[in-house]
Amino acid sequence: MAHAPRGNFFEDFRIGQRFQHATPRTLHGGDLALYIALTGDRRPVSSSTEFARSLGFGREVVHDLLGFHVVFGKTVGDVSHNAVANLGYARVLFPRPIYPGDTLTAETEVIGLRELSDGKRGIVYVQSRGHNQKGQEVLSFVRWVMVQKRDAAAPAPTPVVPSLPQVLAASELPVPEALNLARFRDLRWATGGTRLWGDYQIGERVDGAGGMTVEDADHMLATRLYQNTARVHFDGHAGRRLMYGGHVISVAHALCYPGLENVVRIAAWNSGSHVNPTYGGDTLYAWTEVVDRAELPGRTDLGALRLKLCAVKNVDPTVEPVALEVETDGKRGFDPRVVLVLDYWGLVPR
Repeated sequence: MAHAPRGNFFEDFRIGQRFQHATPRTLHGGDLALYIALTGDRRPVSSSTEFARSLGFGREVVHDLLGFHVVFGKTVGDVSHNAVANLGYARVLFPRPIYPGDTLTAETEVIGLRELSDGKRGIVYVQSRGHNQKGQEVLSFVRWVMVQKRDAAAPAPTPVVPSLPQVLAASELPVPEALNLARFRDLRWATGGTRLWGDYQIGERVDGAGGMTVEDADHMLATRLYQNTARVHFDGHAGRRLMYGGHVISVAHALCYPGLENVVRIAAWNSGSHVNPTYGGDTLYAWTEVVDRAELPGRTDLGALRLKLCAVKNVDPTVEPVALEVETDGKRGFDPRVVLVLDYWGLVPR
């Protein structure tokens, strides 16, 4: 009897192993509209053809995070179908805009392996890349994921943990060639924000606009939209369904639009961690800290802000302050209400 593929388990991975992922995906306006419906995102560069054209783009641009989720979703069947949890990201780059009508494909290389001490699971480190129909790279990222072993008796591989940069330099940040800000001052009413690059101070905090309760129906629809097949998001018979961390990122990012309205593009993520799980019925709140401000080589009209997006569940941090780290039994760790810490660079007109 033939059986459907069950995905790779930890002992199936090898350093240098490569996957060309199945199911190319052409994105359309309906995908953009459904992303807005799921997250409440209000960035006009993704919702207005005319505004995007005023900035030099060919038409409205696929939201950076929507492009990420679709490419990520392609990798799941080979990399994380049997994942316990997706743990973190590093060196996430958005080198080119994605437009409605573009077809995305993805490929992945295994760059690290480490079995856990319980002998039942291991950490798999991968480098994934997304391309459009012209073969141009539109996205690249490193992530690490905890994957079950099929057989606990299978021998552990020689541990290899890649060395990853903690922060990307401003000179490494991709800026779309098309981006033209000559008309931005006349049209920034469309964003609803007045603050430009020089108006932000290192160390300041921008609180998000209230909370959003996320339901199982929301994250399961989002995960299906991205064709993410990881079992932990769907199979309630096997245990409580874990919310896809990317949906948490998108909701937190949308909640933090007020005060950061003129961040016209995500250039890169330095790092990101899903530090505690989120489930249907949790209410998410978010804030953003300004970590650094950098000039961009060759651009006097555009600067970069290094931002730390933080999300918590079931506590309003404007009413009850939440420290990211707490000490319990003499050990420091994340507050159990903290679900996301994402360090990224955003591009902001000057």
